[in-house]
Amino acid sequence: MSGEHDGAASKADATIADETAAQEQFSYDELIECAEGKLFGPGNAQLPLPPMLMVDRIVEITKEGGEHGKGKIIAELDIKPDLWFFNCHFKGDPVMPGCLGLDAMWQLVGFFLGWLGAPGKGRALGVGEVKLMDQVLPTARKVTYEITLKRVIMRKLIMGVADGIMKIDGRIAAEANDMKVGLFKPAENG
Repeated sequence: MSGEHDGAASKADATIADETAAQEQFSYDELIECAEGKLFGPGNAQLPLPPMLMVDRIVEITKEGGEHGKGKIIAELDIKPDLWFFNCHFKGDPVMPGCLGLDAMWQLVGFFLGWLGAPGKGRALGVGEVKLMDQVLPTARKVTYEITLKRVIMRKLIMGVADGIMKIDGRIAAEANDMKVGLFKPAENG
């Protein structure tokens, strides 16, 4: 009987993955569903909840797009002077920490793998190079993240390798090359 239930759950997860992979935009509310573990099914890729969720919407996600034809994501974060990090980084000199921009791009690579229907929980695995060229100040209006997948491995190892650009109001502010994110299933107890 438990085998039948497991099969039904797998079919439900497959249906969720099929429906989600057909979707090419995601609202803030849908990103919160992902952070709560509801979008890709239990035990699969999740975004962090606020305040660590560094994206307000995904305006485009495709399987074949991008410079390498392996997939592309464009997402946005609205900048408001009352965002949590401006009060503490730094007092009297508010600026968004550069590491939060990198984390946002890692978040999006993990989201992409979950969107493809890959099972497991996401973990950042590394980055080849990061260049910070501008600052996100409270006077900015919008940060845009543009992620292009270079490699997508969907075998026993599930991993995405991507390059990303972070723009502030249309100006390039940061670049990250060879970001790596993997999805992992908990070890099965025998």
